[in-house]
Amino acid sequence: MVVPECLEGCRVLDLGCGAGRDCFLLSQLVGEEGHVTGIDMTEEQIAVAQKYVDYHAEKFGFKRPNVNFLQGYIETLQEVGLQECSYDVIISNCVINLSPDKKAVLKEAYRVLKDGGEMYFSDVYVNKRLPKNLRDHKVLLGECLGGALWWLDLIQLAQEVGFCTPRLVSSSLISINNKELESLIEGYQFVSATFRLFRVPKNIKRSRYQVIYNGSITEKEDCLDFDASFKFKLSLKSSICLKNDVRYEEVGEARAMVVGNENGARTHVLHGRPTAES
Repeated sequence: MVVPECLEGCRVLDLGCGAGRDCFLLSQLVGEEGHVTGIDMTEEQIAVAQKYVDYHAEKFGFKRPNVNFLQGYIETLQEVGLQECSYDVIISNCVINLSPDKKAVLKEAYRVLKDGGEMYFSDVYVNKRLPKNLRDHKVLLGECLGGALWWLDLIQLAQEVGFCTPRLVSSSLISINNKELESLIEGYQFVSATFRLFRVPKNIKRSRYQVIYNGSITEKEDCLDFDASFKFKLSLKSSICLKNDVRYEEVGEARAMVVGNENGARTHVLHGRPTAES
């Protein structure tokens, strides 16, 4: 399951939710005060998911359901009534590569996220741009390879729609155990990777920040893994962040915003301030 930390009380959107399995798991993580929306283009999948909404609310001891499902396309979230700046977190698991218009997906995701909100998603990427004959190959598309983005295109598309630079969380090479496909994609390497994108508020200065992690995330009290190359560490001298006892890290504006928007449920984790201009 592809999810970031610290979801309690959040509004979460699952792109390509299928029959809702991840949404029901998320409903526990966000709690009764949070909410989860799942969207999928397949009518049959949404019908299955909707059958179990009340069951899971009762199972989790909630007074009312905190999950809803919508049939629609991830490229056109506005058509199903999803409003601007309405979600804290968006997740997606190997769905965006199936979209014929990935820029539209990212643009819509950016639109519905709150300022400081996060898109946390896994997908398949490739080491160079695929030619049209491979992008249109039915078997490669079915294996989630034909729709794989060149990772540099992901960076460009994300920045074009307004996101900060994508942060790589984890990655692993994909093995192709099919002789026919191996010869077809010779010279290309495919990777399964998880990225996080942040909608940094426009009034936040795009500079370097010093941030302090206060250790308030359950099971991450001493250290918060932000991405594949960076961790926020709590001061080793004290569990209380005093000015002379904390460890400061100089990081980009996205890291200072890891906990979300100013009024959101995730703002208590990090505190940041700009460093002096060099």
